[in-house]
Amino acid sequence: MVFTGIIQEKARISKVEKLEDFSQIEIVTSSEFTEGIKVGASVSIDGVCLTVTSINGKNLTFDIIVETLNVTTLGNLAISDLVNLERAARLGDEIGGHIISGHVSGIVKISEIKKSTNNHILFLEANDELIKYIFPKGYISLNGISLTVGEVNRGENTFSVYLIPETLRITTMGDKKVGDMINLEIETQTKNMVDLINEMKESK
Repeated sequence: MVFTGIIQEKARISKVEKLEDFSQIEIVTSSEFTEGIKVGASVSIDGVCLTVTSINGKNLTFDIIVETLNVTTLGNLAISDLVNLERAARLGDEIGGHIISGHVSGIVKISEIKKSTNNHILFLEANDELIKYIFPKGYISLNGISLTVGEVNRGENTFSVYLIPETLRITTMGDKKVGDMINLEIETQTKNMVDLINEMKESK
């Protein structure tokens, strides 16, 4: 399954059940989002591809396994938290952002937020393994949102993204604070190209 990185709506967490190396969450969505959805459908929640395990009206339930808990922010979700939602793309759908798998590459931290009349800029801190795949004007996904990278500061392992008003309106990004952790997915072609170049350098 793939996603486009164009968030369809925000949803609120209505239930969280945590067990050993396992978590189950329930979200409350709109009737438009759940129309035609079935158990087994793939949904991106904050950029993580999860499978619908039960449906009760506008309430959808998802199971989160240990591997997903270890590499994403979903283990920190609590009741009343808001998350970004996107249903899996169907054949023929317009790809408004870029193709996203829903398999998170790692977690980054908001280090600074700059706001002005017409701009909302997030600065994010990544580890050495992630920052090598991030380039100015390149595509990334943050909590499921397809975004273009602004500047990259490799000395400080930080990069920026510029958020337009529509992104702030339809997603949870406008509510994020300094220190918040965000799910990052690297664009596949960029990752493959960087890995190939590094392999060629090492083989010389």
